[in-house]
Amino acid sequence: MALIDCPSCSKRISSKAAVCQHCNTVVSDMSDEKRQSMQQMARIKQQQTLMNHSMIAMLLFCGGFGFMFWGKPDPQSWQYMIGGGATAGGFLWYLANRIRIIMSKRK
Repeated sequence: MALIDCPSCSKRISSKAAVCQHCNTVVSDMSDEKRQSMQQMARIKQQQTLMNHSMIAMLLFCGGFGFMFWGKPDPQSWQYMIGGGATAGGFLWYLANRIRIIMSKRK
């Protein structure tokens, strides 16, 4: 008995399992072509989710930067802290998502 990846949810399941206990996908009578197709669809869905997260992070970064640039808040105010936090948080979130995208493409 070995552990394999479920073609639908990509979680580890037993090779002898008839149904994935995570997503209830029937894997016992699935052809190899169908399994590969489902794995490809799951990979595409994950990459699209990561791209959406990257877009949201970029919007957060641009929004924070735009507020800091055009709003010109007082450096001691809470608006300044929120703008700086949004800029830094968006930038770091964007970098983390780009790294995750690169890592998912290497698999």
